[in-house]
Amino acid sequence: MSKAIEIENFSYGYPDGTMALSDIKLSIEHGQKVVLIGPNGAGKSTLLLTMAGFVKGTGKVFIDGLEVNRKNLKNIRTCLGSCLENPDDQLFMPTLFDDVAFGPLNMGLGVEQVKKRVADALQTVGLAGMADKAPHHLSAGQKRAAAIATILSMTPKIITLDEPDGSLDPRNRNNLIKLLGCLTQTLIIATCNMNFAAAIADRAVLMDKGQIIADGDAKEIMWDFKLMNGHGLEVPTARD
Repeated sequence: MSKAIEIENFSYGYPDGTMALSDIKLSIEHGQKVVLIGPNGAGKSTLLLTMAGFVKGTGKVFIDGLEVNRKNLKNIRTCLGSCLENPDDQLFMPTLFDDVAFGPLNMGLGVEQVKKRVADALQTVGLAGMADKAPHHLSAGQKRAAAIATILSMTPKIITLDEPDGSLDPRNRNNLIKLLGCLTQTLIIATCNMNFAAAIADRAVLMDKGQIIADGDAKEIMWDFKLMNGHGLEVPTARD
């Protein structure tokens, strides 16, 4: 069976010569919940963009067995859904229904299928009954949930999320943790919030300066004070 993500010796540099990613090797199984942790500028967001085919470099990237290239890009973006750091970048239609229906309609699904997918996605994220709401009237937590619904409606196997807890108050952050915990898809989440990361993931990938520094059990990595402190990160305040 193909891995959810397989990255082989991938590197990517900016035009000025700065390396954003250096010789990345990463393998993620289907169903895993993985957090990418590291200081700002570590390369976490760039790595997520690489998985979605938005960044081209040297090396190879495979999503569910498909190599990331122009020929496979449409199938890859059906298999992998990306939640951006700012949910407003994904919510641009007049109503929440329109936003969540956008992906399935572009997949060529029929009207009844689209309606069911929208209803199922909104139910999953706790926004049932809000399909006619204007996205800009939603709270920060509701916008984050709505952005996830736009991905769920396309039924991807893999979901990447970039700083999904940003701007959320504690209640909405806890709601997001519960939502992500209930999803069965492979999740790859970039975050600088170690308490949030510890509450979600079974595996952590620590990045710094475009490289993978450590990869393994989330608790072992995130409660290694020397390792975390050495890369400008805090140890989570609670172990359970």
